[in-house]
Amino acid sequence: MAASNRRTAPPRARRATRRPTGEAGKRRFWDYPRSGYTGLHRWLPSWRVVLGTFIGGVFLVLGAGVAAFALVQPPDALAEVEFETTTVYFAGAAPGQPGPVMGQFAEQKREIVDYETLPDHIGKAVAAGEDKTFFSNRGISITGMARAFINNVQGKPTQGGSTLTQQYVERYYQNTTKDYLGKAKEAILAVKITQSESKEKIMGRYLNTIYFGRDAYGIQAAAQAYFHKNAVDLSVSEAALLAAVIPSPNNWDPANSPEKAQQRWGIVLDSMVDSGWLSAADRAAQTFPEWKPYARSETYRGPNGHLLKMVEDELLATKLWREDELRTRGLDIITTIDPEVQEAARVSAEELRAGALSDGSTPDPRLRVSVVSVDPATGGIVALYGGPDYLADARNTASYDIIQAGSTFKPFTLVAALEKGISLSTRYDGRSPQRFPEWENGTKDVRNFGNQDFGNIDLAEATADSVNTVYAQLNIEVGPQATVDVAKKAGVTTEPRIEVANVLGTDSVHPLDMAGAYATFAAQGVQRTPHIVQTVHNTDGSVAWTPDTAGNQAFAPDVMADATYAMTQVVERGSAERNVKPLGRPIAGKTGTSNENKSAWFVGYVPQLATAVALSQLGEDDKTPVTITPWGGVREVTGGSYPSALWATYMERVFAQPEYAEEMDFPPRANVGGKPTATATPTPTETVAPEPTQEAPTEVQVPGGLAGRTEADAAGALQAANLVVNVTYEYSTSGVAKGRVIRVDPGEGSTVPVGSAVTLVVSNGPAPQPTQSPQQPQPTQSPPPGNGGQQPPANGQQPPGNGQQPPAPGNG
Repeated sequence: MAASNRRTAPPRARRATRRPTGEAGKRRFWDYPRSGYTGLHRWLPSWRVVLGTFIGGVFLVLGAGVAAFALVQPPDALAEVEFETTTVYFAGAAPGQPGPVMGQFAEQKREIVDYETLPDHIGKAVAAGEDKTFFSNRGISITGMARAFINNVQGKPTQGGSTLTQQYVERYYQNTTKDYLGKAKEAILAVKITQSESKEKIMGRYLNTIYFGRDAYGIQAAAQAYFHKNAVDLSVSEAALLAAVIPSPNNWDPANSPEKAQQRWGIVLDSMVDSGWLSAADRAAQTFPEWKPYARSETYRGPNGHLLKMVEDELLATKLWREDELRTRGLDIITTIDPEVQEAARVSAEELRAGALSDGSTPDPRLRVSVVSVDPATGGIVALYGGPDYLADARNTASYDIIQAGSTFKPFTLVAALEKGISLSTRYDGRSPQRFPEWENGTKDVRNFGNQDFGNIDLAEATADSVNTVYAQLNIEVGPQATVDVAKKAGVTTEPRIEVANVLGTDSVHPLDMAGAYATFAAQGVQRTPHIVQTVHNTDGSVAWTPDTAGNQAFAPDVMADATYAMTQVVERGSAERNVKPLGRPIAGKTGTSNENKSAWFVGYVPQLATAVALSQLGEDDKTPVTITPWGGVREVTGGSYPSALWATYMERVFAQPEYAEEMDFPPRANVGGKPTATATPTPTETVAPEPTQEAPTEVQVPGGLAGRTEADAAGALQAANLVVNVTYEYSTSGVAKGRVIRVDPGEGSTVPVGSAVTLVVSNGPAPQPTQSPQQPQPTQSPPPGNGGQQPPANGQQPPGNGQQPPAPGNG
C-alpha cells in the first residue's frame, strides 16, 4: 500500500471533530452553536465572540452612563421638602380608627444662617466626621460606594458609602434614596451639583438642612439645643461634638450615651488632625464640652409624654423610619391606649399621691407609682401611668424602672410545677422557720410572713397565703432554672438569676413585663409582646406598619387554668381579699413585697385585661432604692396594702367602661397532675361583706369566735365587718399557740360604730425561760391596720385598704 503523508491523528479526547460547514461552505450570521465543530468546542464561543461581547458591553455601559448623566438634571431651584406634622392618636372605637389626639411630634426647628458668618472650624469638623475628602472630591467616592455595595451584597451590616455631597443631595433634593437605582441617580446629581455649586455653598446648605437630634434641624438650632448659644459662637470642641452626633443623633446624644458621644467626638478631632485642619497641640488641648440637658418641647408635658416617647422608641426599633422622619413624614399613628382607661389610671394614681386612698395622709414625694394594663388578646398596652410629668422625670416607672418582684414571682414557680405534673392538691410543710440544704447550704432560715405556721397545706392554699416555706420547697423540687424559664416564656425581659431564692422575687423586673407576663396567663398561655402602636398610616391613608399580634402558645391551657385558679384564691381568701374581692367578679392575681419593703406589688387579671400596680421609692440621691416610707396609719407598705387598694380603685373605674363591664369566668380548674385528694384545700369560711347597693349600717357587732384563730383569719373577719384592725402581741400564759388570737378588745359580740378600731391580741408563744434572753414582744401600742408582723426577706405580700380606710393585713 502506498505511503501516506497524513500525520497520525491525536486521540479523540484531545481533538474536536469538525464537520462540513454546509452547502458551498456558507457561514451563518450568528454562528452559535459553532458549525463545523462537535463536542465541547461546539458550545465554547470563539475568542472573537468573547472579545466582541466584552467590548460591546463596555460601550453599552458607557453609553448608558453618558445618557443617564445627560438626562438627570439638578432641579432648577431648591426643592425644599414640604415637611408635615406627624400626629399620634389614642385608640378609637374600632380597631385601626383614630381616637382623640394624644400629641404631635414637633415640626422642624430651623433657623437659616449664612455659611460665611460661621467659624471655619465648623465646616471642617463636619467634613472630618462625614467626608474627609469633601473639599477636594468631585462629589462621589468610587471606592466608598464599591466598598458599601460589596458589604451589603455579602449580607453584612448596612454600610454607607455616600459623600457629604450625596447626603446633601438626598436630604435637599431627593429626601430618601434606599434602592440602587436611587443611589445611582443621587451619585450623578452629586457630580453635577459639584460642578455647578461651590464647596462653600454645598456645605452651607448641608449645615442648614441636616438633623442633629433634639428636634433641631440645622447648625443654628443644634447650637441652641445643645449649648444654648448661637452657631457663630461654637468652639472647636463644641463643633466636633455636633459633627459627632450627625450619623445617629438619638444614639450618640451625650444625654443618652455620654460614653459613645465622647468616643465619636474624639474620632472627629483626630480626623481634623489627620486632614491638617487642627494641630496636634490644639487637639491635645481640647476637652469634652459641657452640653446642656435636653429641654423637650411641651409636646411631652405631663404623663402622656411617657406614652409619646414609648411610641417613638417602638417605631424607631422597627428601623423603618429615622428619628427625623417620624417628625416630618406626616404619619398618622394610632396607639393601643384607650383614652378612658388611661384617664382612670392617671386619676387613680394621683388620688393615691393625694392621700385619697388612706386617711388623708400623703406618701413621700419620692414614691414611684406604676400602673399598666395589657390586653391579653393582642398584647396592646391599654393604659400606662409612668409618672406625673415626663419633662420633670423622663424615667418611665412602668417601662424603665426595674424593681424587686417579691412574691409576684411565685406563680412562675407554680406554673413550672404544674408543667412537671405537680398538682395543686400536693401538700407541703408550711411551718416557719425552716432550713433546707439547698438554701444557702442550710445556714439560713426561710420564714413566712410574720413567721406564721400553716401546717401541712396544698399549693392552692400556699398560693393564697403566699407561704414562703412551701414555695421554697417547690422551687427546690422543680429547680430554679425552671422558674427562670417560665418567667422568660411568659414575657419577663430582664435576666433572672438561677438560684433557689428567685421564687421569692429577689430579681428586679419592669412593671410592664409583669403586666405582660400575667396577660399571658389570662390568655390561656398565649404570649404576646406588649406594644403601644396599633397601626401607622401614610399621608395617603395606606397602612405603613402594624405589629404582630398573633402570639405563640407558651404554656398549655390546662396548666394556665390551674395556675389561674390558685391565684383567684389570693383574692377570694388571701392577701388581696379586703381590697380586691369587693369588686365582685372573678379576679386572679398575686401580691408581692420585696426585701426591706423596697417595693410592693399587686398584679392581677380578668379574662379581658391584666394590670400591674407597683410602688417603690428612691433615696436622697434619686437613684438608690430604699424602704417605702409608710403613711396613713400603715406600719409597712406591702403588696396587700396600697398596691391592691390602688389596683381595686383603678379597676373599679375600668369595669365601669362598656368594653370591660361584662363579668367573664375563667376556665374551670383542670386538676393537672391528678384529681384533688380528700385533703385538698378546704373551702374557706366566707365572710359576709355588706352589699354595696344597700345602705351601710351605722353600727356593727364584733364577730364572735375570733379567739384561737390565726391572726390573718381573725383580721379578715373584722375587715369583712367594716372594722379597722389593730394588732398587738404578748406572750401567752394560757398555752395559746404562737400566731393565734388570745383575746379581742372590744370583746366579741360588742356593738361598736362602723369603722371602729378593734384590737387583736396575738400570741407570741410561751413566755421565755428566765435564763434565756427573751425576745422583746412587739410594742403594746396598737399598730395600724395591715402590719401583720415583721416582713421576712423578699417575701411579697400584705394588708389592704379600700380607699376609705388605711390598708390592712395580709402577707405576701
